[in-house]
Amino acid sequence: MRDLFRFLYRQRNNLLFVGLLALSMGLLVRGNMHHRAQAISSSNAIVGSIYSWRNSITEYTDLREKNRALSAELARERERNRSMSLTHDSSHLFLDTVRMLRYRFIPAQVINSTVHKEKNYLTLDKGLLDGVRADMGVIGPDGIIGVVREASDHYAAVISVLNGDHAASAQLKGTGHFGQLKWNTSDPATVALTDIDKHVPIHVGDTVITRGSEGIYPPGIMIGIVSSVVNDPSIPFHVITVALSEDMTRSAQVQVVSDLLRAEKDSLEAKAPVQ
Repeated sequence: MRDLFRFLYRQRNNLLFVGLLALSMGLLVRGNMHHRAQAISSSNAIVGSIYSWRNSITEYTDLREKNRALSAELARERERNRSMSLTHDSSHLFLDTVRMLRYRFIPAQVINSTVHKEKNYLTLDKGLLDGVRADMGVIGPDGIIGVVREASDHYAAVISVLNGDHAASAQLKGTGHFGQLKWNTSDPATVALTDIDKHVPIHVGDTVITRGSEGIYPPGIMIGIVSSVVNDPSIPFHVITVALSEDMTRSAQVQVVSDLLRAEKDSLEAKAPVQ
């Protein structure tokens, strides 16, 4: 306390000047309408700037929660879109959204990932207790992400689409011709589409989507756009490079896809293997 009094005593002239300045400014503003209006305008601008900064900070801190809410809503919307089926009746047409539910979309967040290794993986914050199982597909807002390799109670390890062990059936949206999707480009922005015969017409800019035959990804999910087509005389197939629609370097909010009819399909194929 003694040090505080000493400091105030040493600064008495400066404190007196500040006090008199504040008093004179107050008298000036009160006694002059123009100066009063200017002062109110300036104070409003300062307060507005402070509120703007506070709002920006609040929005940033709430961003993760908003992203989770948007991801959950996207999952629900995908379920609704995938479950709707048109059924013809003798007199009318109706939508059956209960009996034909095929896919469940489980929202999750990527908490760890790699993109520049030879075999890349992701870790999700959802696991067995949330319904996540091995061999389930993972998709993002703009395209496919990978396939669940294994899951614990609260986490799941995912084989990234940027992994040589990842393989999926893909098709050209325009023609329906299909092939295998493989990552052999060493580029986190592209993958290769193989086994497309040379007689198939294909052009740069064509859209590539999932075929859905393996029961991992639903059919029609965006994969990317054909960025190059090369004809190698030594092989009977096109050499196709696809630019991924999903930016794998920023994937955060994703959905894990559960095919509710996959067990039935796998059981049938086990009895009569599909060649």
